[in-house]
Amino acid sequence: MKKKYILVTGASRGIGRSIALLFASQGYHVFINCSRSMDALMETAREIQKTGGFCTPIPADIGKPDEVRSLFRQIYTITPQLDVLVNNAGIAHIGLLSDMSDEEWDRIINTNLSSVFYCCREAIPPMVHEKSGRIINISSMWGTTGASCEAAYSASKSGIHGLTRALAKELAPSNIQVNAIACGAIDTSMNSQLTEEERKTLEYEIPAGRFGTPEEVAALVWDMAHGPAYMTGQVIGIDGGYL
Repeated sequence: MKKKYILVTGASRGIGRSIALLFASQGYHVFINCSRSMDALMETAREIQKTGGFCTPIPADIGKPDEVRSLFRQIYTITPQLDVLVNNAGIAHIGLLSDMSDEEWDRIINTNLSSVFYCCREAIPPMVHEKSGRIINISSMWGTTGASCEAAYSASKSGIHGLTRALAKELAPSNIQVNAIACGAIDTSMNSQLTEEERKTLEYEIPAGRFGTPEEVAALVWDMAHGPAYMTGQVIGIDGGYL
């Protein structure tokens, strides 16, 4: 059986790590990426290799186009095409918009949104040539509704929703599916800044009564990567009924 290849950005922890572990356990060669947390990324690699999986760690700041080009040059020395691209890397910023610096705004947009453009731009040509491929963008429910004191984050995720829908139409004739997942409150380090009281309040507001797990998001990514080819241009929520 032909080996399949996937790139998961932001794979050092949380959702990205769970996606990488799941796909590796099912025989994929996983390219795992992060920009700073190299110790955690290598721990993900060791976990994959310990169970007999295949992975290649590639550090890069995917908010920078030159580093993304370098990342894909390394990928294409191993395989001519990705079967699945998961744009997962993202950062948050909580604070009033009026207090944000230009640098903070640029960092959020570059990391969360421009990175998706840069990675898609490099991944698409071989997919088009083979008329095969899946692109899955990890987003947030705040990209749908917006969140107070998270304007930049919400804007970046809303941009992902628009990019997903437009790119899906562009690539559908080439049999490439592009979808997004709008995550609700997931139990990751991104939410670790919440106090115990804030966490309990948020859990009370979620009909499911709890945070989601990275493994649940990874399972949805797996389903979307292997689902019907006719499903494209969708933003699927996983938020415990919050929206």
